[in-house]
Amino acid sequence: MERLLQQEREQLVQKVQIWEQELQERGYTENEGDILKYLQNMDLKEANNRLLASQLLTILALSAFSKGKKGSVVLNWIEKAKELNPANTRANEFLAAYEWKKSKYLLEPLTFPPIRETDNRQAKKQTIEIYKDICGQFLTIAEEAIEKITYYTQSAKYITNADTLDLYEKMKDILEEAIKESASLLKATNEYDSSLVGTFHTAVHLDEMKQHLSAIEEIKRQWSALFMEEVEDNKEENSSLEELNNMIGLEAVKRKLNDFYQFFKYQKIRKEKGFQTKDEVSLNMILTGNPGTGKTTLARLFAKIYHELHVLPGKEVVEVDRSQLVGSYVGQTEENVRKAVERALGGVLFIDEAYNLKREGQSGNDYGQTAIDTLVSLMTGNEYGGKFAVILAGYPDEMRQFLDANPGLRSRFPMSNHISLPDYSNEELIMIGEMMASDNDYILTDEAKIALEERIEKERVDDSFGNARTVRHLILDAIFQKGSSQPVEEKDDILQFSLLDKHDFLQPESEFKEDPEQKLTGLVGLENVKDEVRSIISFVKMQKLRRDHGLPVIPIQLHSVFTGNPGTGKTTVAKIYAELLKNCGLLKRGHLIVTSRADFVAGYVGQTAIKTKRKIKDALGGVLFIDEAYSLLGQSSGDFGKEVIDTLVDEMTKHNENLVVVLAGYPNEMNLLLESNPGLQSRFKKFLHFEDYSIEELLQIMKLYGKQFDFHLTKEAEQFVLSELRNHVIDGNGRFATNLMNEAIQAQARRLISHASLPKLEEAIVIEKEDVETALGKLSKE
Repeated sequence: MERLLQQEREQLVQKVQIWEQELQERGYTENEGDILKYLQNMDLKEANNRLLASQLLTILALSAFSKGKKGSVVLNWIEKAKELNPANTRANEFLAAYEWKKSKYLLEPLTFPPIRETDNRQAKKQTIEIYKDICGQFLTIAEEAIEKITYYTQSAKYITNADTLDLYEKMKDILEEAIKESASLLKATNEYDSSLVGTFHTAVHLDEMKQHLSAIEEIKRQWSALFMEEVEDNKEENSSLEELNNMIGLEAVKRKLNDFYQFFKYQKIRKEKGFQTKDEVSLNMILTGNPGTGKTTLARLFAKIYHELHVLPGKEVVEVDRSQLVGSYVGQTEENVRKAVERALGGVLFIDEAYNLKREGQSGNDYGQTAIDTLVSLMTGNEYGGKFAVILAGYPDEMRQFLDANPGLRSRFPMSNHISLPDYSNEELIMIGEMMASDNDYILTDEAKIALEERIEKERVDDSFGNARTVRHLILDAIFQKGSSQPVEEKDDILQFSLLDKHDFLQPESEFKEDPEQKLTGLVGLENVKDEVRSIISFVKMQKLRRDHGLPVIPIQLHSVFTGNPGTGKTTVAKIYAELLKNCGLLKRGHLIVTSRADFVAGYVGQTAIKTKRKIKDALGGVLFIDEAYSLLGQSSGDFGKEVIDTLVDEMTKHNENLVVVLAGYPNEMNLLLESNPGLQSRFKKFLHFEDYSIEELLQIMKLYGKQFDFHLTKEAEQFVLSELRNHVIDGNGRFATNLMNEAIQAQARRLISHASLPKLEEAIVIEKEDVETALGKLSKE
C-alpha cells in the first residue's frame, strides 16, 4: 500500500476526531464501514499509522460492542488494537474486562479415565501414561493463564470494575489450587507407576491419586460456578414487547401488537381481581403481506405474547401448509388436520399460504374444502375449542378472496384481528441488510449500502418481491462473491474478513450481448420508426437526468401503438424498445412478453380478469406486446374481450412506469380499438407506423439473413430477385424475405447433393439464380 499523503492524513485525523466525538456522545458511530476501509488502506509499517490504526480499531470495536455485538470479532479487533499499540489504555481496559470469558473451558482438559484394580498391568500402564500427559499439558497451559491473570490484576488501572477485579482474584486462587493439585496428582501417578514394576505394588499411591482426582473435580465445580451467572444472562430471553420493538420498521403493526399486548394484560389483571369474562376475545389472527414482510416472525411473537400473559399455556408454534393438511383419499384430510391441531394444543397453529387450501376450479377429489371444514369444527367444538389459536397467513388479494369464499372460516377471524404487513422501504431493507451482515461479522461501507439499494430496486418488480428474504440472499451472495473472488492466505490480516464493499454487490457480467442501439441501427429500412424510437429514448434519458438532479419532470408515457402489415418488424422493434428502456434505467428487466387474444380471454365469467392480471404480472419490468390487439373487441355481447381491456387500463394505471404496453395490428382496426375505451385511448400517446418493405429492402433482408449462416447470393441471383419481386404478390414482408432465403438454401442443397461427388466448400456457400427461382416457384404454389 502507498503511504498516506500528508493531506489525506490530516483529513483522516479530523474524521477520527468526529468519530471519537460520536462514540463519546452516542456510544457508537454510524460509519463503521468507512473506518474499516481506511484501516485496510493504511500502511501499518509506519509507526504513526500503527498508532492511528490502533485508535481506529478501538473506535470500531467499542461502537460494535455498544450496538450489541459481543462475538469474537470484537475481541479480535481489540486484540489487534493492542498489538499495534500495547499502551492503548481503552484496548487494555476492554480486554481486562472480557478476557476472563475466554477461560471458561480452561479446566476441561482435567478429565481422567478411571483406573480399575481389576485391570491388568499393561492396561494400568496405558492409563497412567494418559494421566501424565493430561497433567503435563494442563500445567503448561495453566502457567500461561496465571501470567495473563497476574498481568491484569497487577495492572489494576485497566480494570475499572471492582467486581471484575474480584473475579480475577478468585480465578487466580482457583487456578493456583488446580495447578497444585495437578502437580500432586502427577507426583502420585509417577509413584504409583514405579510401584507397578515389582511383583507387588502398594495401594497407598492409588488412594492418593483418587484423593487428588476428587479435589480436582471440586476445583472444576468452583471454576464453572464463576461462569454460571454469564450462562444465565445468555439464557435470559427478551420479552415479546422488547422483541417487537427491536424489529425494523412495521410501525403501524407494532402499535397494533402493543394494543393487543396491553388488552390481554388488562384482561389478565381483571380476571385475577375476580371479574367475570363470559365472552373471550378471539385469539385467531389473519396476517397478510408479501413474501419476507415478517408474517412467520409475528406469528411466533403472538404465541410468545399469549404465553407470557397466561392466555395460552405454551408458546410453541406448529407451522403447516396445504401439503401437510390435505390428503389424497377419503378420511386422510380429517386425520391430518386433527393431528396438526393436537400438536398445537396450548399454543398456535400457523398455516402459511392458507388460501391454497381452497383452489379455484377445485375438483371433486381435492379435499381442500374438507380441511377447512374440519379446522372450523375443531376450533369451535367442545374438545379443542379455545385451547389453541389459529393464525392464517398469505398474500393480501389471495387471502381476501379465500375468506370471502369461506363464510364459516371468516366468522372465526374478526376484522380487528386482521393485520396487514406492508412492504419494507429501501431504507428499512438496508438496515435489515446491515443487521444480517453484522450477524455474520461483516460491516457494510457507505458505497456497499448504495450498491445494495440498487440491487434491491432492481429486484422490486412485482408483488413477489421477497423483502427481507431478498435482502438476505443479496447479503449472502455478496459474502460468497467476496470469498470466492480473492485468494486468501492464513496469514492475511483479519481486517480483510470483516468488510463488504461496493464491488461485492456488483452482479457478474453476463455474456456479451449486442447493444440494442446497434440492433436498431442494423434493421433494414424503417427509418421513420428508428427516428421515433430514438426520440422517445432521448426523452426518457433527459427526464431521468432531471429527476436525478431534483428538477421537475414531465410524466413519461411510453405505451405505444405499432401499426403495419405482418412481417414489417413490429415484434423485433418491440424487443429492442424493451432493451433500450432497460439500458436507460426505466425498466428493471427489459424483457418482452408477446401475447394475443387467447392469452387473456377465458371461457367463463371472472376468469378473464384473473388471466389478464397474471399475464401482466409476467410482463412487469418489461414490455407487454399484444399482437392483433383489435381482436380483443368481440363481435358478440357475451364476449369477454371488454373485460380484458378494462383490466388492462386499471393495471396500466396501477403499475405506472413498471409496465410498458405495446398494441400492434392494422391501422384502421387499431383506431376502432382505441375509440372503444376512452381510458385506453388516453394512455397511448406514441404511434409508430411500419411501412411495407421495398423490393430493395427485401433483398437486403435476404442477404443479411443468409450472411448469418455464411450464405451469399450471386449477382445474377440478386438481379433475379429485384426483377421478379416487382411482379410478385408479396405476403408477409420481411417474413416472406426470410422464407424465400430459407427455401433457396434448401434448393441449393438439393442441387449440389444430387451430383455424384460432394460439392466443393466454395460452392456450398453460394446461392445461385436457379436456387432462388426454384424457391420462388415453391412459395408461389403454396
